[in-house]
Amino acid sequence: MFFDSWTGLGRVVVVGVPAYVLLIVVLRLSGKRTLAKMNAFDLVVTVALGSTLSTILLTTDVALAEGVLALALLIAAQFVVAWTAVRYRPFRRAVRSRPSLLVRQGRLLEQAMREQRVTRSEVLQAVRTQGLGGLDQVAAVVLETDGSLSVIPTDKTGDHSALADVPKGD
Repeated sequence: MFFDSWTGLGRVVVVGVPAYVLLIVVLRLSGKRTLAKMNAFDLVVTVALGSTLSTILLTTDVALAEGVLALALLIAAQFVVAWTAVRYRPFRRAVRSRPSLLVRQGRLLEQAMREQRVTRSEVLQAVRTQGLGGLDQVAAVVLETDGSLSVIPTDKTGDHSALADVPKGD
């Protein structure tokens, strides 16, 4: 349970170091977007990369070459999806969610909150996190595509151009 063999430990080192180095090299070649947390698809790829790396390290049935190919395949798939989504709107709509407006001019949009399964308490926590004491100080709260809540105070609304891609919701 605590120790199996020196061979197993040696395998982790011998396979782990090159797997880690190759993962870093491939990630650097693929660009910053590969590990971005922009949406659910990005999260899935990040988790899958971690899972694949751990499988390479801990499973003797997976050769280093197979594991590196699996890592490269995941990264290539992420690259192709991101590249295609940037260039083709219908594809982008299929793989990416849109941000959702949850508060407008200090008023909670109950229907939008229900649809997105966000509670009043979660919205209020996001408002407090921004150092605001009331919804009357909030121009908008947006549920972003990565699941985070963005709060725009009324005194920082500017020309509202940051909300251009957010459906207005009613």
